[in-house]
Amino acid sequence: MFELMVEDTFNSAHFLKNYDGNCKNMHGHNFKVQLFVYGETLNEIGLLMDYKILKQELKAILSPLDHHLLNEVLTINPTSENLAQYIYEQISSRMPIQVKVAKVAIWESDKACASYFIH
Repeated sequence: MFELMVEDTFNSAHFLKNYDGNCKNMHGHNFKVQLFVYGETLNEIGLLMDYKILKQELKAILSPLDHHLLNEVLTINPTSENLAQYIYEQISSRMPIQVKVAKVAIWESDKACASYFIH
């Protein structure tokens, strides 16, 4: 089995609905997103997937979120957990058949991360 990881960033504001704490107020993050994909079959030159294409696909998912109020872009409460699941689902549909998404990790700070994956 082979695994690749790429990462990108985006900057957005959000507020957490029905949250009892400071995060109920609008605030921003410099999010870092790590995308892990895997597969068993390499192509004719020995690649699971070209990093360039993988980065482009991730960028395409993140671009609509960048510099927006996430509450206005998404229909879900924009927690880090929900964002990780949203990105996972969006990117999964863009992968070639031989490549599966293993995990999406979203960092809202250098010390806090949420991940979404399916066993």
